[in-house]
Amino acid sequence: MTATFIDNELATIKAMLHDYPADKPVVMLNLLRFAQQANFKATDNAEPCSGMEAFMHYSEGVSPLIEKAGGAVIWQGRQAAMLIGPSDKNWELVVLVRYPSARAFVEMISSDAYQKVAFYRSAALVDSRLIAHQEF
Repeated sequence: MTATFIDNELATIKAMLHDYPADKPVVMLNLLRFAQQANFKATDNAEPCSGMEAFMHYSEGVSPLIEKAGGAVIWQGRQAAMLIGPSDKNWELVVLVRYPSARAFVEMISSDAYQKVAFYRSAALVDSRLIAHQEF
């Protein structure tokens, strides 16, 4: 069975601040695969919907937060073919988001406003990767 990844502890993400230059932009690569049906918790207070629909709710809520943090979605699309890599990975959405700094990203995901929409992301996914990239 292949391992899947949906969420990470905020402390792990915050730890990147120690290893990443504070004054350098960071580009986050999001690789996403959606659940047929969103996996909401009883406490989420959300209407049943597909994983893709739940992620669209997340996107609507997080877009202004990305902008407020000085970030921007710089590219999004879907995987066309896996040319090198595991054939069982089919990413339904790939998104590149550029932030002015790792600190700006961490402050955004630490905010109360982000926490209010983050449950949609968790419920939407069956697998994901979030990879921080440093520009040259």
